[in-house]
Amino acid sequence: MGFKCGIVGLPNVGKSTIFNAITNAGAEAANYPFCTIDPNVGMVNVPDGRLDELAKVHKPRQILPAVTQFVDIAGLVKGASKGEGLGNQFLTHIRECEAIMEVVRCFDDENIIHVHGSTDPLRDVEIIETELILKDLDSVEKRRPAEAKNARVGVKDAKARLDALEYIVEELGKGVPARKIDAGDVGLELIKELALLTAKPLFYCANVKEEDILTGNAYVDTLKKFADAQGSQVVVISGKIEEELSTMEPADKAEFLKELGLPESGLDTVVRTGYNILGLQTYFTAGEKEVRAWTFHKGWKAPACAGVIHTDFERGFIRMETVAFADFRKYGSWGGAKEAGVMRTEGKEYVVQDGDIVHFLFNV
Repeated sequence: MGFKCGIVGLPNVGKSTIFNAITNAGAEAANYPFCTIDPNVGMVNVPDGRLDELAKVHKPRQILPAVTQFVDIAGLVKGASKGEGLGNQFLTHIRECEAIMEVVRCFDDENIIHVHGSTDPLRDVEIIETELILKDLDSVEKRRPAEAKNARVGVKDAKARLDALEYIVEELGKGVPARKIDAGDVGLELIKELALLTAKPLFYCANVKEEDILTGNAYVDTLKKFADAQGSQVVVISGKIEEELSTMEPADKAEFLKELGLPESGLDTVVRTGYNILGLQTYFTAGEKEVRAWTFHKGWKAPACAGVIHTDFERGFIRMETVAFADFRKYGSWGGAKEAGVMRTEGKEYVVQDGDIVHFLFNV
């Protein structure tokens, strides 16, 4: 698995169009609010040219890339946290997501209705983020009576939890998202328990017209300036271009991107950004049976990475054999790397690196 990304935005900002294009899932996209009612879920392969290189050498029976799941949520409106529009039912669908991509309309088009009558990225961002914070406040407020009762009867650590909860409420009330609240260890644990929406890493997707994909526009510039101040990132995508790419064969897609002057598709950029903000990396296993990409968190040691495959691998970890991808490429194969003396045996303290090709030895 790569990661699970929730897609949010106001109605008619191009959210479902982008979802359709990057997942090719066929979610309905129409020019009226609340077209998306139930969440649309799509799985996409994580693009990684290294997997193809490994496959050319090993010629496996199957190639298994990492996958990323996208969840397209019904368009938000002002007051959604209190039941406006479709209400807050959508919010439950992104609690399990690891990251949130907020699609922001950065184009003018009189033929596509904007729910607020005009294009204004910062206003749109403020509406979305206010609704997320209000929903988090609701979640925290619901927990407060239980923590207060525990504190009254002297339950261990309950007073500390109540104090932390009060502080979180205060900060959310000021408009501070949970990911920016310095609530201490107790508060951070509560934020995690409550699965607060604003605690999730978030990045923005600026949806632009085709002619602005390389240069951006004033709307994009405004959004980027805001995102920089928040420590967030902006991915610029043209929903229309992504729609065209989604119907093309790989060779045609590469040629089309070249003609446009784009180094990669919007999907590639989105996945790469998601991996970056979540601190995710990839290692590989390779053989005649299969060549496969596995996702892990940067900084994980060998046993934890082995556990990505199966908990038995972590529990019974003995050691791992590994070749860095650059060495594999240089020497042409695992055997060539071994003959050159660059295949290594590593133990439990080894921190796995992005691109490592590995073979785990374990005993249970």
